[in-house]
Amino acid sequence: MLYIVLVLVLAALGLLVAALITANSLWAWISIGLSIVAGLLLVFDWLRRRKKRSAEADASVEETADDPSDETEEISESEESDEKKPEDAEQTVLMPATGELGDADETEPAASETKPVGDPGEEKSDPADVAIVSELEIEVVVVDEYPRYHVTTCTWLETRDTIPLGIGEARQLGFTPCALCTPDAEIAGQHRDSA
Repeated sequence: MLYIVLVLVLAALGLLVAALITANSLWAWISIGLSIVAGLLLVFDWLRRRKKRSAEADASVEETADDPSDETEEISESEESDEKKPEDAEQTVLMPATGELGDADETEPAASETKPVGDPGEEKSDPADVAIVSELEIEVVVVDEYPRYHVTTCTWLETRDTIPLGIGEARQLGFTPCALCTPDAEIAGQHRDSA
């Protein structure tokens, strides 16, 4: 039915173009007639489908009202099928059962297990350490979108993607030292110990 409407609309469009090119009003009237026929076919099809849906809905309501025993049979069958399932059958576990991972009330996570969130504070660097560090070309790491530089052993980094930079370059780019791993103090201390 929709294909017929599509063909009628395309024909009406073609006749309208022909009417405009030839300045013949007959073609325009035929185009209008085809458009009206296409519209009527769409309305007819819509009414037919609506009537069919309401008939199907009425039939399904009558079936459920006539035979209430089917519902009890379906319920008992589903209960039986639940009982017949073997316990050792493999099933995909979407969510762990209660208690499998341990309840939050029972176990407190250790401080090392919690992932630090947010940005760590800035290290209050000693000016002597800053002078030593700025002359060195020791490699530190930074994390994109965070303003701190870190030593590679910093606990805040964990599994974050890091970018290695020289400490002088990191300072020139505006990065500041992390308060957790104190890279200025650590690197300056290592340099003093080696000297």
